[in-house]
Amino acid sequence: MSTLTGVLVPVKSFAEAKVRLAPALDEATRAALARTMAGIVVAAAAPLPVAVVCDHPEVADWARSVGAEVFWRPERGLNGAVADGVERYAARGVERVIVAHADLPLAVDLAWVAEAEGVTLVPDRREDGTNVICVPAGVGFTFSYGAGSFRRHLDEAVRLGLPHRIVREERLGWDVDVPGDLDLPAELGIPAGMAVRGS
Repeated sequence: MSTLTGVLVPVKSFAEAKVRLAPALDEATRAALARTMAGIVVAAAAPLPVAVVCDHPEVADWARSVGAEVFWRPERGLNGAVADGVERYAARGVERVIVAHADLPLAVDLAWVAEAEGVTLVPDRREDGTNVICVPAGVGFTFSYGAGSFRRHLDEAVRLGLPHRIVREERLGWDVDVPGDLDLPAELGIPAGMAVRGS
């Protein structure tokens, strides 16, 4: 029997991740932070099957060590790698795929994102990027990550005639790109390994 939903987490090289945090964190601390956040997101996928789509051997080894499958997609870029990952899931009979960015330190649960039909969009708190999206597999959804992706992904759902919902969820809306993002809201709880200010 096929699994109805799979989770896909694109992860770039830890050493090359989060360069915009350079004014606040050195390279080693940024790499450790990227690894910690990716681990939080993979854990939040449970009990769903999760695959890390990547093109770096260190990331692939790490993904296997935390119980994730590896979808190896070298030189495809983020959009191409995600599209390939969704297609790979679809070929297995997976019906819905949740794509979650790897820099969501407050993520605790991803499974609910797949509870509605069609497309579910969880934008970042600035309503610019797409931190989490759930799409039906095998419908040819075109991913368009980068600045302004939330609006483009919404437009793509409309173009395909898919039912869609927008969920502004505080935990999944908090991503980490720039130094100010390191000041996590204390009322939501600071995960272990995220006390990086002053490191």
